[in-house]
This record gives sequence, C-alpha cells and structure tokens, in this order.
Amino acid sequence: MKKLCHYISEYMGVVVLAAALLALVFPDLLQQVHTNVINYLLGVVMFGMGLTLNLQDFIIVFSRPKDIVIGCMAQFTVMPLLAWTLAHLFQLDESLALGVVLVGCCPGGTASNVITYLTKGDLALSVGMTGVSTLLAPLLTPLLTWALADKNVDVDVASMFLSILWVVILPIVMGLCVKGLWAKLTVKATDYLPAFSSVTIAFIVAIVISANADKLLDGGLVIVLVVILHNVCGLGLGHLTGRLLGLSEAKKSAISIEVGMQNSGLASSLATLHFAAYPLATIPGAIFSVWHNLSGATVAYLYRRRQHPSSNS
Repeated sequence: MKKLCHYISEYMGVVVLAAALLALVFPDLLQQVHTNVINYLLGVVMFGMGLTLNLQDFIIVFSRPKDIVIGCMAQFTVMPLLAWTLAHLFQLDESLALGVVLVGCCPGGTASNVITYLTKGDLALSVGMTGVSTLLAPLLTPLLTWALADKNVDVDVASMFLSILWVVILPIVMGLCVKGLWAKLTVKATDYLPAFSSVTIAFIVAIVISANADKLLDGGLVIVLVVILHNVCGLGLGHLTGRLLGLSEAKKSAISIEVGMQNSGLASSLATLHFAAYPLATIPGAIFSVWHNLSGATVAYLYRRRQHPSSNS
C-alpha cells in the first residue's frame, strides 16, 4: 500500500490529468455532484496539510525571515500581476478573467512542497513560504482580487476573508491539534497523506470540469494557453527573483516552484462560493490544478539536474 501511495503522489500530475480527461469525456458521471462539495474536499486537503506540519516549520519562519519575506512578496506580486496582464492581453471574457485573477491571488499550494522535495531544493524555505502565504491569504487574496478584478465584478472582501478562514485556516489548525494529541497515529498516517491529497485534488478537478465540460470544449484552448503562460512565467520570474538577489540554487528552485504553483483548488472553491453569477470562473483553477502538476514534475527534473549535474536521478 505504501508503494502504491508513493507512486500516486510522485505521479500526481498524471493522476489529475487522467481525472480531468475522464470528466471531459464522461461529464455525466459527476454532474450530479453539487459543486459545493469542493469546499469540503479542499478542507480535507488542508486538514492533511495541518497533520504534516510541526513546530519546527514555524521556527523556520522566525529563523529565516528574510528568505520568507522575499518569497512571499514575490508570491503576492508576480502571480496576481501576471494574471491581470494575461487576462487583458488575451481579452478574456469577464467570467474567465475573474477565474484567472483568483488563481493569481491565491497562496502557494501543498503540491509545491512535494515538487521542491523532488527537486532537492530548499524544502524548509518552501514549507515556510506555503505556511506564511496561507496565513496571509485570508487578508491578501480578497483584497488583491478586489483590486485586480473587473470593476463590474462585485467582490465581497469580508465574505471571502471568512471563507478562507473556514476552508483553509481552520482545517489546518484542526490538523495541528490532532497531530499534537495523537502524534504516533499521525506519524503512521503521513505516509499516505500525499497520495490521499492527490486523489482529492483530482476529484475536485473532475467535479469542476464535469460541470463545465460543454463550455470548455467550445472555447477552452485560449484559457488553457493563458493558464500555461501564467504558470510558466510565474516559475521563471520566481527563479529570476532568486537569481537577482544572489540566492543559492536550492533557494532559487524553492522560490520558483512556490511562486509558480498556486493553491488552485482554493481558487475554484472561492469561485463556487462567491461568484455563482460567473460559472466559468471555476475553470482556470481546475485547468491550473492539472497543468501545474505536470509542469512541476518537469521543472523538478530540470532543477535537480542543474543542482546535481552528475546525478541521473
């Protein structure tokens, strides 16, 4: 079972892609599932993230504040501004543009930690950035969305703030509490958590794509291109930020991956909760979830080879 879970987490991109394709080809299978389920599924993923954190992860934040600040500033400037620029450059309709902006304004996702680990990058920095950006998300994600979304879109900042607290922060805190109370049981469970999170994220993607399969097939190529550019440019600019500041290769890799890989499940969840009048706003998050896992696996290989030229692994 552990070996199976290892393969599922290592090939997360393939699992998510398979779920997306199945949902696109057989949308009726999941169209009866209400999209509000996404919020609970994302909460489960965040609960799992809480189970994997420990006190040492928070000590890292205080022992290396400069690196964390640099990474988080890049996170909440590069991706939101890229999202806004691409939405206008490709003249996306209001609904898709809102979805792209939502993805850009979200914090880093847990998948970035896995990819950084595979890259042999600075895992402590990656975990610290994910934790801090997630804690900042209830404030910054609604405010940035409000600032960058089309002026005709009504963004309820206070409501989004509360949603992120309930869907993201509370499950993480619950995970930390459970780990503190039942540490031995939690240690055993951590071998299976990455695979469980991968399957859950794949299910979220499948639900979103099933609900919008017809519309995606009619005009999906442009939004796929925008999502790919958003992710690839984020990875590149994150790496450039580290390079301009003279950081080590391990740190550059961590910042690049953390900036380029978003908590796109949260973007789809927020779109479902707060922007029902814009049904296509959930699509960019779903496509991003598929693509950034595929691109993450690719950059993991490239960065690892760059840091360890003699290694073939």
